Amino acid sequence: MADAVTDAAAKLQLGDAGADNAPKLQLDEETGEMVSKGELKKRLAKRAKKASKEKNKEEKKNTPSDLKAAQDAATPKKAREKTEETLDPDSMFKSGFLAEVYKERPVKPVMTRFPPEPNGFLHIGHAKAIAVNFGFAKYHGGHCYLRFDDTNPEAEEEIYFTAIESMVRWLGFDPYKITYSSDNFDRLYETAEKLITLGKAYVCHCGDDDLKLQRGGEKGASPRFRCAHADQSVEENIKKFRGMRDGEYKPREAFLRMKQDITDGNPQMWDLAAYRVLDKPHHRTGSKWVIYPTYDFTHCLCDAFEGITHSLCTTEFFLSRTSYEWLNDTVEVEHKPMQREYGRLSISGAVLSKRKLKELVDKKYVRGWDDPRLYTLIAVRRRGIPPAAILEFVSELGVTTTNSIIQSARFEQTIRRYLERTVPRLMLVLDPVPVVIEDAGEFEGTELTVPFSPKNPAMGDHKIKFTKTVYIDRSDFREVDSKEFYRLAPGKSVGLLGAYVIKATSFTKNPETGKVTEIRAVLDNEGKKPKTFIQWVSADSTSRKCEVRIHHQLFLSENPQAAEGGYLSDINPNSEEVYPDAIVESGFDEAKRRAPWPEAAGETDGTHSGPESVRFQAMRVGYFAMDSDSTEDKIVLNRIVSLKEDKEKN
Repeated sequence: MADAVTDAAAKLQLGDAGADNAPKLQLDEETGEMVSKGELKKRLAKRAKKASKEKNKEEKKNTPSDLKAAQDAATPKKAREKTEETLDPDSMFKSGFLAEVYKERPVKPVMTRFPPEPNGFLHIGHAKAIAVNFGFAKYHGGHCYLRFDDTNPEAEEEIYFTAIESMVRWLGFDPYKITYSSDNFDRLYETAEKLITLGKAYVCHCGDDDLKLQRGGEKGASPRFRCAHADQSVEENIKKFRGMRDGEYKPREAFLRMKQDITDGNPQMWDLAAYRVLDKPHHRTGSKWVIYPTYDFTHCLCDAFEGITHSLCTTEFFLSRTSYEWLNDTVEVEHKPMQREYGRLSISGAVLSKRKLKELVDKKYVRGWDDPRLYTLIAVRRRGIPPAAILEFVSELGVTTTNSIIQSARFEQTIRRYLERTVPRLMLVLDPVPVVIEDAGEFEGTELTVPFSPKNPAMGDHKIKFTKTVYIDRSDFREVDSKEFYRLAPGKSVGLLGAYVIKATSFTKNPETGKVTEIRAVLDNEGKKPKTFIQWVSADSTSRKCEVRIHHQLFLSENPQAAEGGYLSDINPNSEEVYPDAIVESGFDEAKRRAPWPEAAGETDGTHSGPESVRFQAMRVGYFAMDSDSTEDKIVLNRIVSLKEDKEKN
């Protein structure tokens, strides 16, 4: 008997293709179950027949594009995904918008820069900017600076500098140099005086109301006109500007304006501010300066100073290209960069505004800036999304001049495809119920060999101990059986993944809660092959208790900003489910030891990765990563994405 049971167990182990009659377990995406190949074939045929009938009904009223969608819907998702070719990570530089940009200026070496303001945490849209700037330079054999645009000491904090650099490196990019706009404060000041001596800048004392009138009033109802201060002599403007520098003016009492072209149809030529007075010490230069250059004055000049060849930015700076080129031409910089603009990336159902994110954090709607329900990059990392999957997503979308608002489901599908081929598989039980296998005594302690990936033998395998008591998920047992239920019920058999077949004989319940507290079962390896195999976890010290957090969309709608009552009224009250008593099998310890698994992008040496690099697929449940709340005594897991697309997101 012992040999028979052991042989049966060996044949049922996942990935044991050599065993006779071993079931080739496959995922039924409709139910989330692991079933035999034959059973899955029957189910798919039944569903395909049903889908075909529904398609025929719709065919007469559908347009050609609708028919295509219906045909796609009738095709199993797995079959559709197999037809997708692996994307060339450099494809967005070889053709399309970025290829045309290079053709305009085919210089070597290419020099670019990623110039964030250190006044907040980067979000998912910045990942595209990082990939574009660093990737474009790398593809053309050049270099990319990380330049902090630190010209506003009122909004800048050291935590943002650190977080921004960390995110760039986590995504797998090493800056050519890390620079700061403040490195050039002396040179920028000298350039401002040069602009004044050229008669192209003046000190203005106008208030906001005056400025509004000069620029055409409300909705451009009146003619534009230039401020009277523009008629001051060069000598007077130099004297006043040095007075600004020496602290003779309070904030808003005076500012330096560029003398551009007030008649131009482009607002970026309406005598923009170049310098303003700020009563705030700078984190790098201390109290040396009380005047600070504006973005419109600083950005193009710093690009020129650093020899940037291609200044790549998003389309909100399209109008700024005119003032960018005007200033560089006027002061006759030695190296003139070429600015070109591409479309931004946004995710639907998310808030990316720094002000709104701060309100969510301050009002405790989320745990912090790195809450996995947010789309800041530190939150995306904590959730467990691999950096290489983000880069794959950006590459899939490509780069055009159109701003993209991508559905979160599409983002998650890319992540899901990446994880499916790269992470190990383990068994995780969210809501455990003990099953006592009454006749398993002599096999208790048997070590079963289970592969980390049935599709990729190179991932290796690990041992799981079989115990008399095992845990299964509460959802895998029903007190009363039914025809459409394929898992465990009284008198019904089911396979334990990688182990034996068991049959439920009885169960006990808590009289107060009505919940099942224990299931009794016996081995059933001599009967018919079960239609379904369920995950389970040993009831011994090798299994690890953990808290599991399942996150859903933070907002109820696709456009929370447009919600009645504002985005805070659109908060999803059920955006997080917590399973405090979940159990993960012993293979978790090996996955943790080998993390980051897989090594990719900025996680290759583990320097820029943390607990979130411990990732795995929990069979039939989803993809998970370890959370930063984990301790030596307590494991906390975040779901990265579900195993298949959530129906409510379709």
